[in-house]
Amino acid sequence: MINRGGDGLETVERAVGHRFANRDLLVTALTHPSAAGVPGTNYERFEFLGDRVLALVVAEMLLEAYPSAPEGELGPRLTALVRAETCADVAAAIGLAEAIRATGIKPGGTRQTSILGDACEALIAALYLDGGLDVARQFINANWRARMLAWSTSDKDAKSTLQEWAQGRGLATPTYAIVGRSGPDHAPRFEVEVSVDTLAPCRGEGRSRREAEQDAATAVLVRQGIWTGGDHAD
Repeated sequence: MINRGGDGLETVERAVGHRFANRDLLVTALTHPSAAGVPGTNYERFEFLGDRVLALVVAEMLLEAYPSAPEGELGPRLTALVRAETCADVAAAIGLAEAIRATGIKPGGTRQTSILGDACEALIAALYLDGGLDVARQFINANWRARMLAWSTSDKDAKSTLQEWAQGRGLATPTYAIVGRSGPDHAPRFEVEVSVDTLAPCRGEGRSRREAEQDAATAVLVRQGIWTGGDHAD
């Protein structure tokens, strides 16, 4: 749950391994807009900076950990590691929820995930502003490296990965069309074709439209060398 009192600064400092010279930075990073009395005293601006610092450090980590990986593989990994859900997981793991100052926020659900993710990014910005890039890097390394090494393309949704890959190259959003259907109503078989900008389309099959779309997206990812054949997501 989100703590509406907003205390526990020392607990946060212990969790991140850094004692702030300017605690006002930490307070700002932990203040949701609902609890801020003056514009600019909440974590929104810090969230903007922290997102960039996180992406930079994670990109460094990926280049170091996977020296032979192509950009097409590094991109989806980076996207997965800096997404809001991952940041929220880190925030929950270090007990950040108990220190966030918020009012009128109903605990649970996607809104809490968003708040935790935003606060985590803001915390990274506060660490950067208070101690420099090395301090922010130490925190990110401690909390993202294991996740980076454990991440696998087989854990990723094929359609999401394909869309992220296309967007990262300035390509149009993939489009899916049913090009065939066979079998009885109680056990249909769908054939779907996916098109990505000017690339040659690929087709997939499945027992449902969603399954066929996933199969088609996987075919593109494998053809483009982003996934190997063993990375097929069910």
